[in-house]
Amino acid sequence: MSINGLKIGIGLTGSFCTFEKTFQLLKQLKEEGAIVTTVFSPLSQTIKCRFGNGEEFLERAYEITEKSPITTIAGAEPIGPKHMFDIFLILPCTGNTLAKLANGIVDTPVLMAAKSHLRNGSPLLLSVSTNDALSMNFKNIGLLMNMKHIFFVPFAQDNPEAKPNSLIADYDMLIPSIDAALENRQLQPVLSQTTERK
Repeated sequence: MSINGLKIGIGLTGSFCTFEKTFQLLKQLKEEGAIVTTVFSPLSQTIKCRFGNGEEFLERAYEITEKSPITTIAGAEPIGPKHMFDIFLILPCTGNTLAKLANGIVDTPVLMAAKSHLRNGSPLLLSVSTNDALSMNFKNIGLLMNMKHIFFVPFAQDNPEAKPNSLIADYDMLIPSIDAALENRQLQPVLSQTTERK
Protein backbone atom coordinates (compact mmCIF):
# COMPACT_ATOMS: atom_id res chain seq x y z
CA MET A 1 0.00 0.00 0.00
CA SER A 2 1.31 3.46 -0.87
CA ILE A 3 1.43 6.02 1.92
CA ASN A 4 1.38 8.91 -0.55
CA GLY A 5 -1.29 11.36 0.61
CA LEU A 6 -1.89 9.46 3.86
CA LYS A 7 -2.58 11.74 6.84
CA ILE A 8 -0.38 10.46 9.66
CA GLY A 9 -0.18 11.79 13.20
CA ILE A 10 2.94 11.02 15.21
CA GLY A 11 2.94 11.31 19.00
CA LEU A 12 6.41 11.63 20.51
CA THR A 13 6.88 10.59 24.13
CA GLY A 14 9.97 10.43 26.30
CA SER A 15 12.19 7.58 25.10
CA PHE A 16 14.80 10.08 23.98
CA CYS A 17 17.44 7.51 23.05
CA THR A 18 15.17 6.58 20.12
CA PHE A 19 14.50 10.13 18.91
CA GLU A 20 17.24 10.15 16.27
CA LYS A 21 15.68 7.11 14.61
CA THR A 22 12.21 8.60 15.10
CA PHE A 23 13.19 11.72 13.16
CA GLN A 24 14.69 9.58 10.41
CA LEU A 25 11.35 7.77 10.13
CA LEU A 26 9.46 11.09 10.04
CA LYS A 27 11.66 12.13 7.14
CA GLN A 28 11.08 8.82 5.34
CA LEU A 29 7.30 9.11 5.72
CA LYS A 30 7.37 12.69 4.42
CA GLU A 31 9.59 11.75 1.47
CA GLU A 32 7.17 8.97 0.54
CA GLY A 33 4.35 11.49 0.32
CA ALA A 34 2.64 11.21 3.70
CA ILE A 35 1.15 14.32 5.31
CA VAL A 36 2.74 14.18 8.75
CA THR A 37 1.79 16.12 11.89
CA THR A 38 3.59 15.67 15.20
CA VAL A 39 2.18 15.80 18.73
CA PHE A 40 4.62 16.25 21.62
CA SER A 41 4.31 15.16 25.23
CA PRO A 42 5.16 17.88 27.80
CA LEU A 43 8.49 16.27 28.70
CA SER A 44 9.46 15.95 25.04
CA GLN A 45 8.95 19.69 24.69
CA THR A 46 11.03 20.69 27.72
CA ILE A 47 13.69 18.02 28.33
CA LYS A 48 17.39 18.81 28.32
CA CYS A 49 19.39 15.59 28.07
CA ARG A 50 22.37 14.06 26.31
CA PHE A 51 20.17 13.23 23.31
CA GLY A 52 19.10 16.85 22.80
CA ASN A 53 16.56 19.29 24.18
CA GLY A 54 12.89 19.99 23.69
CA GLU A 55 13.35 23.16 21.68
CA GLU A 56 15.60 21.35 19.20
CA PHE A 57 13.13 18.47 18.92
CA LEU A 58 10.25 20.83 18.14
CA GLU A 59 12.27 22.72 15.56
CA ARG A 60 13.43 19.53 13.87
CA ALA A 61 9.88 18.18 13.68
CA TYR A 62 8.73 21.42 12.06
CA GLU A 63 11.59 21.36 9.55
CA ILE A 64 10.79 17.80 8.48
CA THR A 65 6.99 17.96 8.41
CA GLU A 66 6.55 21.64 7.50
CA LYS A 67 3.78 21.70 10.11
CA SER A 68 3.81 23.19 13.59
CA PRO A 69 3.76 20.44 16.25
CA ILE A 70 0.69 20.11 18.46
CA THR A 71 1.87 20.86 22.00
CA THR A 72 -1.27 21.21 24.15
CA ILE A 73 -4.22 19.08 25.20
CA ALA A 74 -6.56 21.72 23.78
CA GLY A 75 -4.70 21.57 20.47
CA ALA A 76 -5.04 17.78 20.32
CA GLU A 77 -8.75 17.57 21.21
CA PRO A 78 -10.05 18.46 17.68
CA ILE A 79 -8.10 15.60 16.05
CA GLY A 80 -11.07 13.23 16.17
CA PRO A 81 -13.91 15.65 15.43
CA LYS A 82 -12.00 17.06 12.45
CA HIS A 83 -10.84 13.62 11.22
CA MET A 84 -7.33 15.02 11.02
CA PHE A 85 -5.50 11.68 10.62
CA ASP A 86 -5.99 8.39 8.80
CA ILE A 87 -3.75 6.76 11.40
CA PHE A 88 -2.10 7.94 14.61
CA LEU A 89 1.22 6.52 15.80
CA ILE A 90 2.83 6.88 19.20
CA LEU A 91 6.49 6.73 18.27
CA PRO A 92 8.18 6.08 20.63
CA CYS A 93 5.59 4.83 23.13
CA THR A 94 7.01 4.78 26.66
CA GLY A 95 5.90 2.61 29.56
CA ASN A 96 4.31 5.64 31.19
CA THR A 97 2.20 6.29 28.09
CA LEU A 98 1.29 2.60 27.77
CA ALA A 99 0.07 2.52 31.37
CA LYS A 100 -2.01 5.66 31.06
CA LEU A 101 -3.51 4.64 27.73
CA ALA A 102 -4.47 1.22 29.07
CA ASN A 103 -6.20 2.81 32.05
CA GLY A 104 -8.00 5.65 30.31
CA ILE A 105 -5.83 8.48 31.67
CA VAL A 106 -5.67 11.50 29.38
CA ASP A 107 -3.29 14.10 30.79
CA THR A 108 -0.91 14.88 27.91
CA PRO A 109 -1.34 16.11 24.33
CA VAL A 110 -0.30 12.68 22.99
CA LEU A 111 -2.87 10.82 25.10
CA MET A 112 -5.59 13.31 24.14
CA ALA A 113 -4.62 12.86 20.49
CA ALA A 114 -4.93 9.08 20.84
CA LYS A 115 -8.29 9.31 22.62
CA SER A 116 -9.69 11.82 20.15
CA HIS A 117 -8.47 9.79 17.16
CA LEU A 118 -9.91 6.53 18.52
CA ARG A 119 -13.40 8.00 18.87
CA ASN A 120 -13.75 7.61 15.09
CA GLY A 121 -12.74 3.94 15.13
CA SER A 122 -9.51 4.88 13.38
CA PRO A 123 -6.30 2.89 13.92
CA LEU A 124 -3.84 3.71 16.68
CA LEU A 125 -0.36 2.18 16.21
CA LEU A 126 2.04 1.86 19.16
CA SER A 127 5.81 1.65 18.78
CA VAL A 128 6.93 0.39 22.19
CA SER A 129 10.18 1.53 23.77
CA THR A 130 10.39 0.85 27.50
CA ASN A 131 12.62 -0.87 30.02
CA ASP A 132 9.66 -2.22 32.01
CA ALA A 133 7.67 -3.84 29.19
CA LEU A 134 8.06 -7.36 30.55
CA SER A 135 7.58 -6.36 34.19
CA MET A 136 5.33 -3.54 35.41
CA ASN A 137 3.88 -2.81 31.97
CA PHE A 138 3.37 -6.37 30.74
CA LYS A 139 -0.28 -6.36 31.84
CA ASN A 140 -0.88 -3.01 30.10
CA ILE A 141 0.49 -4.34 26.82
CA GLY A 142 -1.90 -7.27 27.15
CA LEU A 143 -4.85 -4.96 27.85
CA LEU A 144 -4.03 -2.79 24.85
CA MET A 145 -3.61 -5.77 22.54
CA ASN A 146 -7.19 -6.73 23.33
CA MET A 147 -8.63 -3.29 22.57
CA LYS A 148 -10.30 -2.48 19.27
CA HIS A 149 -8.40 -0.34 16.78
CA ILE A 150 -5.09 -0.50 18.73
CA PHE A 151 -2.13 -2.18 17.04
CA PHE A 152 1.59 -2.65 17.75
CA VAL A 153 4.71 -2.37 15.66
CA PRO A 154 6.39 -5.79 16.17
CA PHE A 155 8.81 -5.64 19.07
CA ALA A 156 11.64 -7.61 20.69
CA GLN A 157 14.03 -7.58 23.61
CA ASP A 158 16.89 -5.24 22.78
CA ASN A 159 19.32 -6.36 25.50
CA PRO A 160 18.02 -9.46 27.31
CA GLU A 161 21.15 -10.01 29.40
CA ALA A 162 21.53 -6.52 30.82
CA LYS A 163 17.86 -5.42 30.59
CA PRO A 164 15.69 -8.54 30.55
CA ASN A 165 12.41 -6.59 30.86
CA SER A 166 13.13 -4.12 28.05
CA LEU A 167 11.32 -4.15 24.69
CA ILE A 168 11.79 -1.98 21.65
CA ALA A 169 9.83 -1.89 18.41
CA ASP A 170 11.41 -3.05 15.17
CA TYR A 171 11.57 0.21 13.23
CA ASP A 172 12.09 -1.62 9.95
CA MET A 173 8.52 -2.89 10.36
CA LEU A 174 6.94 0.56 10.74
CA ILE A 175 5.51 0.98 7.24
CA PRO A 176 4.28 -2.64 6.99
CA SER A 177 2.65 -2.09 10.40
CA ILE A 178 0.92 1.05 9.12
CA ASP A 179 -0.39 -0.89 6.11
CA ALA A 180 -1.70 -3.69 8.34
CA ALA A 181 -3.34 -1.35 10.85
CA LEU A 182 -5.15 0.48 8.05
CA GLU A 183 -6.54 -2.93 7.05
CA ASN A 184 -7.66 -3.44 10.68
CA ARG A 185 -5.18 -6.21 11.41
CA GLN A 186 -2.14 -6.74 13.60
CA LEU A 187 1.07 -7.35 11.68
CA GLN A 188 2.46 -10.77 12.61
CA PRO A 189 4.55 -12.02 14.20
CA VAL A 190 4.25 -9.31 16.83
CA LEU A 191 7.13 -10.85 18.81
CA SER A 192 10.34 -10.67 16.82
CA GLN A 193 13.73 -12.16 17.53
CA THR A 194 16.03 -10.20 19.84
CA THR A 195 17.03 -6.94 18.19
CA GLU A 196 19.64 -4.36 19.04
CA ARG A 197 18.49 -0.85 19.87
CA LYS A 198 18.73 1.06 16.59
